[in-house]
Amino acid sequence: MKVALGVCGGIAAYKACEVVRLLQDQGIRVQVVMTTAAQEFVRPLTFAALSGEKVITGLWESGGQQPNLDSAIEHISVAQSIDAVVVAPCTADMMGKFAHGQADDFLSTLYLATPAPVIVAPAMNVEMWNHAATQENLEILRKRGVYIVEPGSGYLACGMVGAGRLADPPEIVAATLSALGVVRDLAGETVLITAGPTREAIDPVRFLGNRSSGKMGYALAEAATRRGAKVILISGPVAIDSPEGAEVISIESAEQMRNAVISQLDNASVVIAAAAVADFRLRNSAQEKIKRSGSLTLELEPTPDILAEIASRRIPGQILVGFAAETQNALENGRAKLRRKGIDAIVVNDVSKAGIGFDSERNEVTIVTHDEEISVAEAPKQKIAHRILDVVLKLKTQAGKAAPAR
Repeated sequence: MKVALGVCGGIAAYKACEVVRLLQDQGIRVQVVMTTAAQEFVRPLTFAALSGEKVITGLWESGGQQPNLDSAIEHISVAQSIDAVVVAPCTADMMGKFAHGQADDFLSTLYLATPAPVIVAPAMNVEMWNHAATQENLEILRKRGVYIVEPGSGYLACGMVGAGRLADPPEIVAATLSALGVVRDLAGETVLITAGPTREAIDPVRFLGNRSSGKMGYALAEAATRRGAKVILISGPVAIDSPEGAEVISIESAEQMRNAVISQLDNASVVIAAAAVADFRLRNSAQEKIKRSGSLTLELEPTPDILAEIASRRIPGQILVGFAAETQNALENGRAKLRRKGIDAIVVNDVSKAGIGFDSERNEVTIVTHDEEISVAEAPKQKIAHRILDVVLKLKTQAGKAAPAR
């Protein structure tokens, strides 16, 4: 996870150094963006040393006469690579730029270019804070969904007393984590997740498989790790980097996935079966490559029903979540699968819709439990992962000690 930390000109700019450190303590990469005025209070080298990242200081070469072609387009690449923009301290001037769509420096341009959440921590003189223009700009930003970390009250650098002092760095970081959906509400839980496809060998060079990319399962693993859980990810063959902090067990076939799941089942308080397990395998795969010669008949048999076996072996208090990828009557088929498998929730998605589902960064799902159906509109899979985990937590609260015994 990565955030851009905007630092504006003001005596409170030195506190941004502590914000960098606290964000890093949460495993978040920080790229600092400094206004010209901010560089009069803290030098870019300080933030570069703290963050280990390039510090962006403007759109222009030194002297402001010639455009820096790299920086001139960098706001777009940064805007697309970050998970949030945090501005601390944020001056009245910068809030005005944000509110009215001005884009005459890197930070204000980045604000307009990013779809990521924006967290603003204002700091200024008490009279500037109370001015009607400042308060109107704040209201505009709030209505747009910008997170405002209210300034504290006390002695200010100007010698006056009142509101306008930059919020404490831990408060700014807490607001950032909240905006990112990063909470530690799964601390103490062990979440077992299956992801990706399985491959069933036809011969040494061919296999039966499916279009699953594993992106949903990996998003779940990353989200659960961020929320404090111990994560065991059992993954079929995918082209995705392993989620940081998760224990990854790589498998290929449905039988291998079944064995890995059963070996870890008693260690898990939550099981999320997001993998697209092949329903059939060859009764007898060839030991040598099958040569091309006319038609070929394959004799298939069912693979193990991993989800049903998990349900039959579940331990007290364990929450089980399955997935249903459907192409027609999605909700009806999902509800039936929920009852048939004897699980707590099922995530239903219609994979026939273009641009979502298999091998996409986005999805649109309905989370079905025995008590409710929660529709999640099209969104990045990372966001959907957090919605699924929210339901898991609700189920755990409801279940208490009344979970079915083994």
